[in-house]
Amino acid sequence: MASRHGDRVPVSSAEPPRRFAWLRRHRRWLFVAAVVALLAEMAVAMVTTAVEQTPTIDEPVYVGTAVVYVQQHSLRYNPEHPPLGKLIIASGLVFAHPHLDAGFTGDQTALGRRVLYESGNDPWRVMWWARLPVIVLTLLFGLVVLAFARELVGPAGGLVALALYAFSPDVIAHGSLATLDVPASGFLLTSVWLLWRARRRPLLHLPLAGAALGAAVATKMSTLPAVPVLMLLAVASVWHARGLRMPAGTRPVDTPVEAQPLGTSAKARLLGLAAAGATGMALVAVAVVWATYFAVDPQLRWTAPAHLPAVHGLRGLFVDRLPFPQPYRDGMRVQFGFENATWQGFLFGRLYHGALWYYLPAALLVKTPLGMPALWLAGAVAMVSVPRLRPAAPYVLIPPALLLAAAMNGSRDLGVRYALFVPVFLAVAAAGVVAFRRRWAHIATAALVLFVAVSSLLAYPYYLPYSNEAFGGPSKTHLRLHDSNVDWGQDLGRLADRLDRRYPHEKVWLVYKGAGVPSYYGIDAPDPRKAPPGEVHGLLVVSDTSVAKADGRLAALLATSRPIDEVGHSITIYRR
Repeated sequence: MASRHGDRVPVSSAEPPRRFAWLRRHRRWLFVAAVVALLAEMAVAMVTTAVEQTPTIDEPVYVGTAVVYVQQHSLRYNPEHPPLGKLIIASGLVFAHPHLDAGFTGDQTALGRRVLYESGNDPWRVMWWARLPVIVLTLLFGLVVLAFARELVGPAGGLVALALYAFSPDVIAHGSLATLDVPASGFLLTSVWLLWRARRRPLLHLPLAGAALGAAVATKMSTLPAVPVLMLLAVASVWHARGLRMPAGTRPVDTPVEAQPLGTSAKARLLGLAAAGATGMALVAVAVVWATYFAVDPQLRWTAPAHLPAVHGLRGLFVDRLPFPQPYRDGMRVQFGFENATWQGFLFGRLYHGALWYYLPAALLVKTPLGMPALWLAGAVAMVSVPRLRPAAPYVLIPPALLLAAAMNGSRDLGVRYALFVPVFLAVAAAGVVAFRRRWAHIATAALVLFVAVSSLLAYPYYLPYSNEAFGGPSKTHLRLHDSNVDWGQDLGRLADRLDRRYPHEKVWLVYKGAGVPSYYGIDAPDPRKAPPGEVHGLLVVSDTSVAKADGRLAALLATSRPIDEVGHSITIYRR
């Protein structure tokens, strides 16, 4: 066999290529099989989680609001979040046919309880159909992660990115719930991916990027800080695309676009064109937001909520200048009211009031599989150091960095769901490790991905309370974090099964933090805080967030009780 230089090579040197010839011939089908396997694993994990968990704290509000959207075409509930996420939930609920009496006038918390437990509906069935569209959307966003990473570094990088996304416990946990965090993050990533593609075909991809950006902003208001960054990226994409539109023969084939000289007038025209493209993208995004409100109520009837917080200063000026419907702007006022409140937090065993600027990075450190941050960091280094990846670095790294900085300044230390965009975006960034042309780098990458996969699979099906091995795994998360990081009310059904199976006929006292109704699941348990301590005997069942926040009478009861069991790593059973 001759080498490309015409020299003969030993037969032994030709063996490895022959040995892997079958793999090379079938690499396309092997790639497809790997993608299908990863998405199937993720689908099984999310479906299992969805069918086993009772409603979390936020879900009944979104479900009830979605029912009102479909049946009454009213925007009066849950104005602090735009409609799109709840319309997505409603697309599943139309198959559940939930009943709600048209004369209901309670608040949004009572609305969720009425739909799930007081109107003759089956809450298990209703929640399954509410969660299913989010599950499907989460899987589709996995394809966006794959496509983005594959365009940057090829099929191997695409599989690395998809594996990190598909095995992320946080993405699985929240992708299986009827909530807004995964849809907002996924739409934002889709917009950034389309902006990257606009570097070659701006006329096609800029409007699509605007539609995806509008979908993100129409799902959660917390995505708004990314809008200026994406507009600048749109300018950069159009600027780059002009080099590909130059007439043949005007520049050498190998001359980089950035190296092509332009006159002052040409630069001005190009800058104007790029600004027009970014403005057009923003207008499409604004149109999408308006469209979601008109989809709920074509007449856009709206009455501002009572006791709407007043917003002054720069915040008030910002809200007043937003080119969105009045319900959106009033919803932002509600959000700013939440930000002005003082919330309780819990981190590494410390209960505190207010917010810690480092809460989200610390919580992510606890709840991210150990191999994942190493791949994120290595991928980010590759993005800024490998010349062919450097143009993609602003697209992949700047939006999540900016959103994380904004979230760290928030007042609610309630969970990593406020930073769910981090594992979504950085899965794409991690694919950059494939650009390091060293065998040891590829071996290390494969080992770290395998470590992430094993850690995630071992957590099955308890993804919401996941923490990595360095912090003791899911069973120890409640010692370091609370609320949606571990105990969001999801295990009421499992608690009912445990009490029926292991502790039949025993007296049960319950302190439950969640939106479920214990009596519906057959749990007849009074609140021990409302009884004299001397009467509280038997089983004392307490949600772990309530344990973290325990004071006064509950703290005294826990001090004289003995833990004997736990349910779903979120509820502890004591004997007293």
